[in-house]
Amino acid sequence: IDGDGWLHTGDIGVLDDQGNLRITDRLKDMYISGGFNVYPAEVEQALMRMEGITDVAVIGVPDERMGEVGKAYVVGTPTSEEVVAFARDRLANFKVPRIVEHLDALPRNLGGKVLKNALRGSQAPTSGPGKKN
Repeated sequence: IDGDGWLHTGDIGVLDDQGNLRITDRLKDMYISGGFNVYPAEVEQALMRMEGITDVAVIGVPDERMGEVGKAYVVGTPTSEEVVAFARDRLANFKVPRIVEHLDALPRNLGGKVLKNALRGSQAPTSGPGKKN
């Protein structure tokens, strides 16, 4: 609780017209790409609409030119190129993941939450758009 009485939880949310708060993401998950804030939950929601994707997690990874870029961990059958093309049709350019890695399953805790720290664990800087792991 800060000096003004605000409790800082690290959550990001929106208030609807009735004053109800909907939690949409975590502040620590947000990354900055080319000076723009990117909220991984928004990118994940867009990618989950793609046929053949059964699970997805997005994190920011270091990039020499942009500061950070999105890396999508995808469970499903679409190719990396298909995932990027799908995202380009639905998201602003700075939100499109530049890297796509396919996994058999996302690491999760016992409560079912994706362990993004485990995904961040071995990140190396990228050299630019289109790099795939």
